[in-house]
Amino acid sequence: MEYRDAGVDIDAGHRAVALMKSAVESTHGPRVLGGLGAFGGLFDARDIGDAPVLVASTDGVGTKTRVAARLGRWDSIGHDIVNHCVGDILVQGARPLFFLDYVASARLDPQQVAAVVGGCAAACRAAGCALLGGETAEMPGVYAPGELDLVGTIVGVVDRAALIDGAAIAAGDVVLGLASSGLHTNGFSLARRALADLDWTAPHPDLGPGISIGDALLAPHRSYLSEIRAVQAAGVTIRGLVHVTGGGLIDNPPRILPEGTAMRLDRAVWPVPPLFTLIQRSGDIAQREMARTFNLGLGMLVVVPADQADPAPAPLTALDGAACGTGGEIIP
Repeated sequence: MEYRDAGVDIDAGHRAVALMKSAVESTHGPRVLGGLGAFGGLFDARDIGDAPVLVASTDGVGTKTRVAARLGRWDSIGHDIVNHCVGDILVQGARPLFFLDYVASARLDPQQVAAVVGGCAAACRAAGCALLGGETAEMPGVYAPGELDLVGTIVGVVDRAALIDGAAIAAGDVVLGLASSGLHTNGFSLARRALADLDWTAPHPDLGPGISIGDALLAPHRSYLSEIRAVQAAGVTIRGLVHVTGGGLIDNPPRILPEGTAMRLDRAVWPVPPLFTLIQRSGDIAQREMARTFNLGLGMLVVVPADQADPAPAPLTALDGAACGTGGEIIP
């Protein structure tokens, strides 16, 4: 009996590493010490700030992997996990330093894994972040055949004086919404159930010319790193940031609000993308459940003082189409 007879193919793991090697190493700069294959990744942290605070986060793409499996398209979920994790530390003002991925399945498909990690590497390059290492696991009996799990961990840094924690948020502040690119990485179990009986491959008339349900569901999670940096570089005071992930527009805003305040969003200000309308109609889903499950078109909320938002400074009105407008306020 060999390990392969039990469902684990060590050679497939080696092939996967060989296929992803160049993509991973393309994210390395002079701060990365050593190469792919060491037991731990090494990152030179000298001179990363005057009073550096490390910010770390771990997350996954959830059942978006089942959409990728149904359509046989694997590269976009690599972008998803990196951009999701970048957004999670960005809300505290951090810039990414390095990222690690975890890809697991019942049986390793080297090309499939390489496509996923290649997507991770492309997103890391765009974010100026090193893909420092990770793990590729083959676990028959834990994962069902054909399933894949994807998780990422990110470490970033922010100077203590620049830390964004929401403590300065006050009544009268304005909330700006930055558009999402779709569901991002949340709500897919409900979306898949609502849309299960529809054709996911043919263009759907509700979604725009040539866009299928599968295309809309697999749209990569948007990164807001460059937009937020541009706002900060323009001297706009950001008092709080909300990454609209699990919990949608209901559960996420309270995570940054000081006691005694609330956030009010004007539903009439931003257009809800047609994918969300299709999901709601197909699944007969209540409006509150939609708002608690999905981002409904807003991927990031930015809290700024009112005098810096009206009239909105150029960085808030020219964010490459990301700005949805001054759609909310902080109230007592």
